[in-house]
Amino acid sequence: MAAATLARRLGRSGVLPLCCRSPAWDRATRPPPSPLQPPGLPLAPCRSFSNNKIQVELDESSGIAMMKFKSPPVNSLSLEFLTEFSISLEKLENDRACRGVIITSALPKIFSSGLDITEMCGKSVEHYSEFWRAVQELWLRLYGSNMVTVAAVNGSSPAGGCLVALSCDYRIMADNPKFSIGLNEAQLGIVAPFWFKDTFVNVVGHRIAERSLQLGSLHPAPEAHRLGLVDELVPEEKLMEKAAAVMAQWLALPDHARQLTKTMMRKAVLDRLVAHREEDIKNFITFVSKESIQKSLRMYMEMLKKKKS
Repeated sequence: MAAATLARRLGRSGVLPLCCRSPAWDRATRPPPSPLQPPGLPLAPCRSFSNNKIQVELDESSGIAMMKFKSPPVNSLSLEFLTEFSISLEKLENDRACRGVIITSALPKIFSSGLDITEMCGKSVEHYSEFWRAVQELWLRLYGSNMVTVAAVNGSSPAGGCLVALSCDYRIMADNPKFSIGLNEAQLGIVAPFWFKDTFVNVVGHRIAERSLQLGSLHPAPEAHRLGLVDELVPEEKLMEKAAAVMAQWLALPDHARQLTKTMMRKAVLDRLVAHREEDIKNFITFVSKESIQKSLRMYMEMLKKKKS
């Protein structure tokens, strides 16, 4: 299904209700509940679905889903990727068998490179509007999800990739100083939107967020941990094992208490974007359409081409 068609499914105003269950997926006969499978072994009993950009597996016995980004070379957040992400979250949110999701990358050394620059350069106003609405939708769904969300950051995660991790309940990063994470939009001459900023402030505090946003900083994994941008560092080979252990800890609590607490902590930030969603889209279109910004984006893409060659 084309990205534009999928995007229209997300609605052009407000957020799709998360409480409405979608039709049940095809289910195999479900055996008695079993403990979470050890790392490296297939999840069973398991239901899976895969789109072009994202693969999801749901272990019904544990209630834990694994969402893997699989959009080479760098899992950039294109319109198609964003739309698949939101629809995948919607399916999991509406499935009563699912209580939590671990988000990671199927590609080595990269979690997500962030927003796809090609979606913001040389396109129509209509395209910019559709693209930015899809970015908003992803954040609204992930940041406001009733599920437990754990980011297993197994590579670098700049800009929009960092936002995905920040929007989760818990962040575990591979302990590799070559991997970095941060909202580095300022390096491209782009201003991070207020809801990027609010999410960042809620994780690391105002002063760290202010300095990091102004400088467009990308923080190596050890520094990201020191700043509180990620909650834990673990050896790469232990990342998924640790993510499963953290998920089990969070799921040990009653869902209703955890969900109400999460809503209490995040509702004001979510409501702010919902109230100003159309204005935010107009601001993005005005900003990205400026010739100075288009020039910066073209220069950045040329630089990337030279690096590849």
